Amino acid sequence: MEMHQLAYFESVSRHLHFTRAAEELNVAQPSVSQQIRKLEAELGAPLFHRMKRHVALTEAGRTFLPHARAVLRQLEEARVEVQELSGLSRGTLAVGAPPSVGTHLLPRALAEFSRRRPGIGLTFREGGSRTLVQLLEGGDLDLAVVIQPIRHPVLETMPLLEEELLLALPREHRLSASTRRIRLTELRDEPFVLLREGAYDLRDQTLSACRRVGFEPRVALDGGEMDSVLRFVAAGLGVAILPAMVLSDIDPVHGPRVVHIQSPRMTRSLVLARRRDRYFSAAAREFASVLQQAATRQP
Repeated sequence: MEMHQLAYFESVSRHLHFTRAAEELNVAQPSVSQQIRKLEAELGAPLFHRMKRHVALTEAGRTFLPHARAVLRQLEEARVEVQELSGLSRGTLAVGAPPSVGTHLLPRALAEFSRRRPGIGLTFREGGSRTLVQLLEGGDLDLAVVIQPIRHPVLETMPLLEEELLLALPREHRLSASTRRIRLTELRDEPFVLLREGAYDLRDQTLSACRRVGFEPRVALDGGEMDSVLRFVAAGLGVAILPAMVLSDIDPVHGPRVVHIQSPRMTRSLVLARRRDRYFSAAAREFASVLQQAATRQP
């Protein structure tokens, strides 16, 4: 059994197509087919159902796939570790974060890391915490900024930032002139603009906070993205609870008015997550350190 056979099998398993796998691997399609047949012969079982336009994993293929991926992952981790011992600095680092973090906190950290480690390629994925945890679990990300609570047996987390959540109001709103902290119960009769369901943790946090103080928020509009929510609030369609870093650079003339919330004070805990069973490379450790330093400077 050869390593390249495992790599071919893993690629075909993802694409469920021999030609697409060959294109990804930059080899001829007949070579992929030949190596898969040799692997099947050695294992004594077919790994794929071969159909006219695509393939599907057999039961044997589904059983073998996680083992093949584990071997390939261990080989890559061994390569990285040996390169580090040899003083080489190459490879890639895959990082993920929620949109607000990707827009405001991460750029400074990525720029500083690239300056320190110019030989390391960076890839970035954006999404809510649930999506990012799935990507970490599947090995598609090395590190991800996620929002607590995260309870996952495979992941470990490092603290980054405890960020205040603030209230965004239309400028002509009755509460917009207030210099005091507003109680959440004062928003009982207000229309809310929320981020879209299932994509962002902040939506669930807003709904839960309102329910804990005794009311079900009236959702006037699902905004989709952070920028959309800000525009809808500024247009007078409702109020929104958003992270401080998102509200730190809004238009002071035309943007929404920002007010602090008390009773309860609302925050979100940002942590950096990784798989505890994966090799923690020097590059990943350095990026974690750079990001933690950037978080301490976040206003």
